Formats: sequence, C-alpha cells, structure tokens
Amino acid sequence: MENMNTAAEDFASLLEESFATSDVYEGTVVKGTIVAIEKDLAVIDVGLKVEGRVPMKEFGAKGRAGELAVGDEVEVYLERVENALGEAVLSRDKARREESWVRLEVAFEAGEKVTGQIFNQVKGGFTVDLDGAVAFLPRSQVDIRPVRDVTPLMHNPQPFQILKMDKRRGNIVVSRRTVLEETRAEQRSELVQSLEEGQTVEGVVKNITDYGAFVDLGGIDGLLHVTDIAWRRINHPSEVLTIGQSVKVQIVRVNQETHRISLGMKQLETDPWSAIEAKYPLDSKFSGRVTNITDYGAFVELEPGIEGLIHVSEMSWTKKNVHPGKIVSTSQEVEVVVLEVDASKRRISLGLKQTLQNPWEAFADKYPVEAIVEGEVKNKTEFGLFIGLEGDVDGMVHLSDLDWNRPGEQVIEEYKKGDVVKAVVLDVDVEKERISLGIKQLASDPFEAAAGEVRKGAIVNCEVAEIKENGLEVKLADSDLTAFIRRADLGRERGDQDPARFNVGDKFEARITQFDKKTRRVGVSIKALEIAEEKEAVAQYGSSEAGSSLGDILGAALKARDTD
Repeated sequence: MENMNTAAEDFASLLEESFATSDVYEGTVVKGTIVAIEKDLAVIDVGLKVEGRVPMKEFGAKGRAGELAVGDEVEVYLERVENALGEAVLSRDKARREESWVRLEVAFEAGEKVTGQIFNQVKGGFTVDLDGAVAFLPRSQVDIRPVRDVTPLMHNPQPFQILKMDKRRGNIVVSRRTVLEETRAEQRSELVQSLEEGQTVEGVVKNITDYGAFVDLGGIDGLLHVTDIAWRRINHPSEVLTIGQSVKVQIVRVNQETHRISLGMKQLETDPWSAIEAKYPLDSKFSGRVTNITDYGAFVELEPGIEGLIHVSEMSWTKKNVHPGKIVSTSQEVEVVVLEVDASKRRISLGLKQTLQNPWEAFADKYPVEAIVEGEVKNKTEFGLFIGLEGDVDGMVHLSDLDWNRPGEQVIEEYKKGDVVKAVVLDVDVEKERISLGIKQLASDPFEAAAGEVRKGAIVNCEVAEIKENGLEVKLADSDLTAFIRRADLGRERGDQDPARFNVGDKFEARITQFDKKTRRVGVSIKALEIAEEKEAVAQYGSSEAGSSLGDILGAALKARDTD
C-alpha cells in the first residue's frame, strides 16, 4: 500500500515537472500538430500525450471550412487538459479570438485599419470576422450612401476602421464607411489639385436641386448653379438636365481648402451680351416673351440669354398702381420699345406703353382748347371734380371753374360720382399728363358781359341786397354784378356812414371806384359820387372865394340837375 502511494506521488511530481517544462496551460493558446483528419474533425496533439478534436470549419473564415493536412502545426485554445473521454478540450475559434483581440487593440490605439470579412446579416447591421474576432458593422457604416444589396460585399476581405472596443463585453464596432470617406478624401484632394479655373472637363449629373445640379467629375462633385447653366433664364435645372446625363462643364472656381468646385455650362458658349448695344438700339421696337412677373415689373426674353425689364411705370399710360400681372401674363408675346441698354450691368430697360400712342397726345389732337367734352364724374376731391374722358384719361374741373358767381365749395356738393357732365377743355399738358376742364365756361362770363357797360368812374344805380355791420352788399342795376360798399364809403359825413340807415331794397346812385377784370372785383362808393358832384358844382356855379356859399352852389347845381 505504501508503495502504491509512493508511485502515485512520483507520477504527480513527474506530471507537474512536465507542465513546468512545457508551455501547456489550461486557458491558454498552445501549439499542436494535426495527427489525423476524421471527416470534418481535425485530431490535434498538443503534447503531454494528450489529443483533442477541433471542427475543420473553425480553421477557415466564418462560414467556410479550413484547408489543412496531417502534419500541419496549428495554434488552439486549451480549455481543459482532459475531459471525460480522456481528451483535451481544444478550440481554434477561441485561439484566434485571443490572438485577434491583442492585434486589434494595438490597431485601435494606433487608429490603423484592420482587414475583415462580412459573413452574416443581423438586426441593425452585419457581423464581420476580424480573423477570429467577431465585430458588428452598423448598417449606416456600410457605405457613404445607403446600399440596398450587400451580397457583393460579403465574404470579401476588405479594410475596416474600429470605432469602439469593449473586451469585457466582447463588443467590437467597425466601419467600412470611414475607410471609404478617407480614401475618397485623398482622391478628392488629388483631383482638386489637378483642376484649374477655366479648365473644361466632362462629368455626370449626380443630383438636381432647386438651386442647381451636382456633377460628378470622377471622384469629386462640383456645383453647377442654375444661373450658370445657360445665358437665358432657367426656373429649374430639371428643364435642361437629367440625372445620369453626361455634360461638358468649365471650372469656374476652385477652393483648395474646402474642396468646393463651382461649375458653369454657359461659359462654354458665346456671351449674348457682347455687342448688345448695337443689336438693340434705343427707341427700336422688338417682340419678346414674358418670362417672369414681379411686383415691380415684368421680364421679357428678347432672345435666348437676353432679358429686359418692363418697369411697372412703363407698362401703361393710364393704369397706375396696378400689379403687372393684371396687364401682362407669363409666356405672353409682347411688343416693346428699348428705353435703355447697359452692357456693363447686363441690363435692358423696356417700355410697353411706348408701343401705343400717348393718350394725352391723342386727346389733345382730337379735343383742342375750348372744345366741349362729356364724361362721367369719377371722383370728388377738396380741390375739384375728376371727369373720365375718351382714351381712359381723366380731366379735372377746379373748384374755381364750377360756377361764375357761387363759391366752388358750395357748387361741388351738387355733383355726385357717376353723373355725366359736359365741360370745356381749358388746357392739355401732355408732359405732365394733365387735362384742365371748366364747367362754368359753358356759359358766358357775366363779368365780361358787363364790362362793356361798366367802367371805373361811371355812375350806376344800386339796390341794397344785404346789410352788414361793415358795409352794404349791393346789386348793380341792369347787370348780374354785385359789389360791396364799405362803411367809410356810405357817405361823406360821418353821420351818413351808418349801414343801419339803409334798408334792403333801397335804391341809390353810387360811383364805381374799382373795376378789376382779373380779380373780378367791383367797388362802388356813395362818398366818391358826392365828392365828384361837389367838384363839378364848384366848377360850374362859382366858388366860395367869389362870395357864394357852398350851400348856394350845391343848391343851384341840384336845381339845374332836376330841371334837366
């Protein structure tokens, strides 16, 4: 019994000594030799007269069997030295995983790319074999643009960038997109450096937006702005371009820092604005098509690439403060007159109303001064009436031209919008677009009629029309004229200057002291008549120096007048 115990102890010590002199430990990666291949299993001798079996597929990439032969030396992971069958429990997968983690951590720290193969699709992405270690490839990290079919990419060795590693959880996240972007950035930098402004290149329309199109120049995109597609106005790039279309473009600008490239197509064509002034002389007429309407006017295409603006003020002679869209419509063919050409600013000013006769000129030709016209009252203002006339023009009757005798503010109340009235043309100012009319001129001027009979210094019969505190309002006999006698002119003596001594309807003689046709004023005076009579009496019947009193002289004069 004692010998048996001694033998067991010796065997254990020999085993420990054997382990001590070898590199075989449980939980480590060890080297072994393939001694046999049984169907899909490889029999591997890892030393210590211990063998284990490993599936052949563990020696290949994920999803593929490995290609090994008897005698090949391989590395495997020793999980246990002996199992129930007396065999070593080996794993090639775990060995590869251990080896890979070490290499991957070094690459991750250094920011280096690693090689792997996409071998399976999982929720949210794909699994990648990084030479034994399994990593997750999110779907958003597969390519620069979304990829519908990943089949061509699977089982092909390709570079990946490690984004995150967590050995405790066994998680590795990789990206294929980062590698592609880096490669593309390098290619883009090389391509941008090879491009020069003014160079003509070919490209393919990659994308179309409202403001232009992106053209692939072979690894880098350039922007072809909508205004650089053609010399003519283009509302949307899709009018000219389609995705996938090959186009010839010119490099307009290159930014080496941001790698932004501006392209142009119209620059490859002759600029239609060259020699534009000779082609479109001032005051010449041309036909064009309305391409765009704004609040301030309408753009008219005279030829491809050449547009002019009809400002709203040049659209109609008579329609003021009207939106251009109510005068012309998009795509309408119109005849215009060239008003101004500025080649440096690439601007042509056009006129639409100039193709029609000026309605004020037409009116002046047809209705000279003193002609009688008829129209509808369009508007009443504080200074007169506006009358609608032939040719869609308006004429104005000033308050002072409504009535000969009555105030205009009073007379205008007798008119209302819509009334049809007659008037006399007083003046037409074509340049200022004004027509002056008069209604009172339809009748003769009573002042003019009386002018032939009434003159300054004449003696007239007056009738009191109204008594005021400062004088009398009187009507002159045998005329429609009225006059005002001031208080001081009511008599020579102070006692005779009181308006209260008169009654409405009283008649008397007075002398005209003022007769102004321009201001239409008539002034009369009783006092002036009395002074004139006194002078005349003194001259005819003597003077106070001859011994006659003033009373005697006036008495003789009055007697002589009564006798006559």
